[in-house]
Amino acid sequence: MIAALQRAVPMSTAELSPDQARALAAAKGDRRAAEALLAQLLPRVRNLVRYLVRGDWDVDDIAQEALIAIFRGLPTYRAEGTFKSWADRVVVRVTLASIRAARTRPSRPGPEPVELTMVPDPSAPADEYLTRREMALMLDEIPFDQRHALVLHHVVGMSVPEIAEQLSTPLETVRSRLRLGMASLRAMHEKTKATKREP
Repeated sequence: MIAALQRAVPMSTAELSPDQARALAAAKGDRRAAEALLAQLLPRVRNLVRYLVRGDWDVDDIAQEALIAIFRGLPTYRAEGTFKSWADRVVVRVTLASIRAARTRPSRPGPEPVELTMVPDPSAPADEYLTRREMALMLDEIPFDQRHALVLHHVVGMSVPEIAEQLSTPLETVRSRLRLGMASLRAMHEKTKATKREP
């Protein structure tokens, strides 16, 4: 279950990678490198944003803001870690800031587009798209604090202390949110499996 989330936004462990070279070239103004980086990042960014927000309404807007922030921040990228990890953290900051800002605005009702933002990965198994979409819908059912702890830990790869710092939350609170969130996801997953088995 969590493995599907991790595969949707995979983590690179290579010390040196084409991503890093592309990012550094784009930071120096290489337009082709920037276009290749954008094409590579878009599905990853949209999927991560969708995991962090509830519903599909604002995903594209937030993803666009995150991509702009990534490109503006390229001169600060020093290739000391994987580019994907660096970009993920930019996406997290932009998305959480957008969620906080949205809480001060009146809600806007409207029909939710179906199958909008979980972007298929050409290298993934054929049925993984549906698994990821199902996971995003399950995440929609749990409180934001648990959801964010789970995504930051299992998708972005942050440690508990890093999550606590990112969310300005005590360590034990983060651990509790992770436990409660996993329990909720497991319960929903079991319920879904039982429903599928019914005649």
